[in-house]
Amino acid sequence: MTQTTQQISSEWLAKAGLRPTRQRMTLAHLLVGDGQHRHVTAESLFDAAKGQGDAVSLATVYNTLRAFCDAGLMQEVTVDGSKSYFDTNTHDHPHFFWEDEARLSDAPSDQLVIAQLPDAPEGAEIASVDVVIRLRRKG
Repeated sequence: MTQTTQQISSEWLAKAGLRPTRQRMTLAHLLVGDGQHRHVTAESLFDAAKGQGDAVSLATVYNTLRAFCDAGLMQEVTVDGSKSYFDTNTHDHPHFFWEDEARLSDAPSDQLVIAQLPDAPEGAEIASVDVVIRLRRKG
């Protein structure tokens, strides 16, 4: 890890008040070290860590992703009610889910128009609206 990517990763953790443990730094580096947003699954992040020779268990990856979400560093996007993707872009925005590749990517926010939402039931309020647009290749 270079000084710059280490600093980016460390600052990312610090802004959420998270202690920069070795495992958190390893995963933060993979997630934000180059300054780009990522959509990952726990399994893909585990494979990336393993691929660069870092010793981190899959359970640790799950626990760390949960800590990052709880701290507001990431958001969880659930597809099909069972598959979770973790997004480093925490601003409200829609997603494309590429069915053929089981891959999530950002969709252009400026092209999405939601004219009206239904009223929330009595005693409830709308907390958020998640938009996942499913895609498949033509042909």
